[in-house]
Amino acid sequence: MDGKAISKEIQAEIATEVASFIEQSGVTPCLAAVLVGDDPASEVYVRNKHRACERVGIASQMHKLPASTSQDELLQLISQLNAQDDVHGILIQLPLPDSIDTLQVLDAVDPGKDVDAFHPENVGLISQGRPRFLPCTPHGVQQILDRCGIEMSGKHAVIVGRSDIVGKPMSMLLTAKNSTRGPQAANATVTLCHSRTQNLHEVCRSADVIVAAIGVPKFITADMVKPGAVVVDVGINRTNDGLCGDVDFDTVKEIAGHLTPVPGGVGPLTVTMLMYNTLDAAKLMAR
Repeated sequence: MDGKAISKEIQAEIATEVASFIEQSGVTPCLAAVLVGDDPASEVYVRNKHRACERVGIASQMHKLPASTSQDELLQLISQLNAQDDVHGILIQLPLPDSIDTLQVLDAVDPGKDVDAFHPENVGLISQGRPRFLPCTPHGVQQILDRCGIEMSGKHAVIVGRSDIVGKPMSMLLTAKNSTRGPQAANATVTLCHSRTQNLHEVCRSADVIVAAIGVPKFITADMVKPGAVVVDVGINRTNDGLCGDVDFDTVKEIAGHLTPVPGGVGPLTVTMLMYNTLDAAKLMAR
């Protein structure tokens, strides 16, 4: 399953919608990214998001703050961005320095500009099946499944990893019976697993679809995959041998019916769905 190709397809659709929105409203959607500190990986991610904005016609701002920035200073910047009518989406690049309370910072973002869908109000709306925004990585996974023709209704999906960013929202998206945004209803039966799940190998082997998001290199091995199953690798791990996912790609590819690579799988979709949400935020503010 080629995430790069799907990402390009969706970005082309978004670019057309952005151009139409600008023509009709006279407003250019704008994403403001906030980066605290000098984490190299975070700088790469923010740069990739800036380039994606350029490709689809969305304006972008970069607010780079030193690692010594206090929580109050960061909250003051967020307050300013919340109040700016020409800023439609606010992205707080994670991780933040240890001295800053991440949850308090994410909670400070205006829910209408929370294009990552991390704010508790947006999480609550997702849980009720009426999302304002869909979280970018789970939405990207859903787009891959949908555009590759993977029928999810009634299927058993096993999600390995229970993070607030991927695992938990992924479980809500895959069990959803209806959706006002994004792909059609999934209607899957979901098992949400984690590091303390008993008989994890057996649970995974019962899955029609596995979403690996546990943050451990090559954790999902061939003996954990049912022949013909769909395997989506959300992980991205930096090792001495380079980047790899949470799936042992070389062995699992011989068993799985469909498999996403790392890199080039889910990653490009995460950035693309951020563009999708920024356009949606601009549309909501223009109403």
